[in-house]
Amino acid sequence: MKSVMIVFDQAYYERIITILDHQNCRGFSYIQQVQGRGSNTGEPHYGSHAWPSMCSAIITIVDDEKVDPLLDILHKLDKATERLGLRAFVWNIEKTI
Repeated sequence: MKSVMIVFDQAYYERIITILDHQNCRGFSYIQQVQGRGSNTGEPHYGSHAWPSMCSAIITIVDDEKVDPLLDILHKLDKATERLGLRAFVWNIEKTI
């Protein structure tokens, strides 16, 4: 099992949910407002007057074989609209209850 954390501009929300549905990634936790900025490019997402956009994050736990197809689709979405910002991170899951 792997944990995939997807951090994205809030404009992506419905598309991310649709992607998760199509990839049969049913369970997730959604964090509506996340502030931050990309490590290399992109504008900050601070929710301020100067930087009004905000990010959100979704954390999902998926079977190992679902990770690469999910990341491929997310990468294509990011490449299509790079200025919005989208990143995904993967961790191993040792145990669940």
